[in-house]
Amino acid sequence: MTAAVRAKGAGKTNVDRFLTVLRVVMIGFIAISLVAFIAQQIAPENPFAEWRHGDEGATRLSWAQYRGLLVTGISQGAMYGLIALGYSMVYGVLGFINFAHGEVFMVSAFTGFIVSTKFDAAGWWEGAAFFPAIIITVALCVIVSTSTAVIMERVAYRRLRGSPRLIPLITSIGVSFFIQEAVRLVFGPGAKGYPSNPDWLEERLPWLGIEVKKLVVIIIAAIAMAGLWYFVERTKTGKAMRAVAEDKEIASLMGIDVDKTIVKTFAVGGAMAGVAGILWGILFRSVINTTGFLPGIKAFTAAVVGGVGNLGGAMAGGVSLGGAEALGPLMILEPWGIPGVSQLRDAVAFTVLILVLLVKPTGLFGERLSSEERA
Repeated sequence: MTAAVRAKGAGKTNVDRFLTVLRVVMIGFIAISLVAFIAQQIAPENPFAEWRHGDEGATRLSWAQYRGLLVTGISQGAMYGLIALGYSMVYGVLGFINFAHGEVFMVSAFTGFIVSTKFDAAGWWEGAAFFPAIIITVALCVIVSTSTAVIMERVAYRRLRGSPRLIPLITSIGVSFFIQEAVRLVFGPGAKGYPSNPDWLEERLPWLGIEVKKLVVIIIAAIAMAGLWYFVERTKTGKAMRAVAEDKEIASLMGIDVDKTIVKTFAVGGAMAGVAGILWGILFRSVINTTGFLPGIKAFTAAVVGGVGNLGGAMAGGVSLGGAEALGPLMILEPWGIPGVSQLRDAVAFTVLILVLLVKPTGLFGERLSSEERA
């Protein structure tokens, strides 16, 4: 045994060994589950399926069911990705997770509820009038969510710059609860329902077999992501954001107004959450004051899965997480005969996070952090 090998072995702790064992167990469990799932799609009455499912029989999915689950996962994942963009942008610039960002999404969803209800009462939420009505609704949702994010930065976070990271983190949790309770005070604790979508949105495309509204959500999310990429990569403001994210002091010496750039970062993140909010309303047609909590946590998970500070990674992480939620329970848990797997989507989502952190702690596409964070 060489000195290098001995030194490498001596550097491992019991925690490292435990994480290695956990990694092997999780990957092994998933591999066995996938093999069992593929086997039961080929032959539902194979010995393993009969052992785990007994007389009930294993589930064999049709191509239409696969397609429906995949599209559902992508549409939900696209919304997670839009919310995750705000987490990644703020973390890339300020180095802390804004846990109140989910409430920016929730405020947008409530704005969509108010505006769409007014349009529905005026008879604009159907027919040809629906198109200008939805454009106005999206614009107002983006304006309100952007304003909420900017006010949040100005009132709650600006004075905490330079403080230990725990202070703005706790503050963001407090802001989250404040916004939740303020909305509950104004609108009440019950869920609020969006007006019914036009019939054509609920129809299924004959050549794809998926609902039009899900396809619309995917297209709008893709357009928003493309617009954000162009803004960050090609505009002067976007270059300033990247410079501030890389090194605030050097960016300031180059003449960039760091404060204004940070405000714009919050504004852009809020706009993306605003788009996600109205898409949520169109897709699920229900909103409550805690609507932003779980999607916000999942969006944060998507940001970590893709790589914190990486905008493309945040969107890809969101889509990956949505796909895992839709397909994971059936592909990983159902082959073992676990009942009610559709109710375990959240467990699968956070298991994905744990597995990614175990295998690649920097996320699937790698982190993009400032010089201070890398140090």
